[in-house]
Amino acid sequence: MSDDASTVTLPVPVEEIRRLLPHRYPFLLVDRVIEFVPDQRAVAIKNVTINEPFFTGHFPTQPVMPGVLLIEAMAQAAGLLTQLSNRSKGNLQNPLFYLVKVDNARFSAPVVPGDQLRLEVSIKRVMRGMGLFAARAVVDGKEVASCELMCAARSEK
Repeated sequence: MSDDASTVTLPVPVEEIRRLLPHRYPFLLVDRVIEFVPDQRAVAIKNVTINEPFFTGHFPTQPVMPGVLLIEAMAQAAGLLTQLSNRSKGNLQNPLFYLVKVDNARFSAPVVPGDQLRLEVSIKRVMRGMGLFAARAVVDGKEVASCELMCAARSEK
């Protein structure tokens, strides 16, 4: 990000991602944002390494990234699209969004150590504090997972 809150400088590094999302190790699943169009779409990267803690048990002799974490990575990319869109309009508040619904989840190939996930998310529609996103994860040009995500802003108590 630049000093001007209304400008997003690409790529967005992990240090800025940590300011935009509440997730931390071992649950921060986005390393960089490489493409961004405010209120439309974003592309993020997750480099998958053998050092990921989930590979210890999933599976010890044949490591495969769990599908639920692929969905989480896509949801974090959607959260970054929302937060960066807010920043591009000069809104520096970071409202917390929760994943409330996953539809049409599909997994078409395993994700293994050494893969680089390209997380592509786009906004389908926004209504009453909720956003509907189309998301897909791609490795080497091949879709490995896709879904629709609904996220809702946290209501203040």
